[in-house]
Amino acid sequence: MDMIGKIRRLHSRGKKSEREISRIIGLSRNTVSKWLEGAVEAAPKYQRGPVATKLTPYHETLEMALKADARRPKHARRTAKALFAQVKASGNGGGYSRLADFVARGALW
Repeated sequence: MDMIGKIRRLHSRGKKSEREISRIIGLSRNTVSKWLEGAVEAAPKYQRGPVATKLTPYHETLEMALKADARRPKHARRTAKALFAQVKASGNGGGYSRLADFVARGALW
């Protein structure tokens, strides 16, 4: 909504044309004109559906490990590399970066 408001302010208060707004904001003219014409509730956002990966069968195990580690002192927590070694020993054929992304998302709990 923030970007739409900025576009509409530039158009109404700033008296900027669609071309000028598209240059300032960095969006295409088609997007700017669509957002100016229509009653848009919120900025459109692409949402990717859930996709099964090689790490998917280990999500529960990893979530439990992250929750258990959250209660431990910081120096006693397992690193992403240690979790990767644990999952690799269980038979995961996936890569480290996918696990590191999962751990980073889990750290936001």
